Amino acid sequence: MEQLISKFLCFSLVGLLGMVIDFTVTYICKEHLRWQKYLSNTLGFLTAVCSNFIFNRSWTFESRNPAIGKEFATFTFVSLIGLMINSAALWLLHQRLKVPFYYAKVVATGITVVWNFFANLCFTFNESCP
Repeated sequence: MEQLISKFLCFSLVGLLGMVIDFTVTYICKEHLRWQKYLSNTLGFLTAVCSNFIFNRSWTFESRNPAIGKEFATFTFVSLIGLMINSAALWLLHQRLKVPFYYAKVVATGITVVWNFFANLCFTFNESCP
């Protein structure tokens, strides 16, 4: 259990960096480039996916699997499902419940972290699931 908590904390720290990257890209696209908010959200999210894969592979899960392409494909697939969860939560909170966009984005990101951690633990990096 201690190892699982340690991995979750590492994953969360990587996710925090990813969130900074995500929010920065989203903000630049939405506020400065005036792109549509959901497109901006998607671009921010996908940029963070790439950085998160690199850091999670090398630090959180310490993967030495030579099939890096397969791992990246699985990580991306898990992240795309996470994007759907994130976007649905963002839409529900912002559009339906009228929560301000960036507050809604924080909550949606928190929900997505739980999905991403356990899916990557079990499927991407093939570690034992709790």
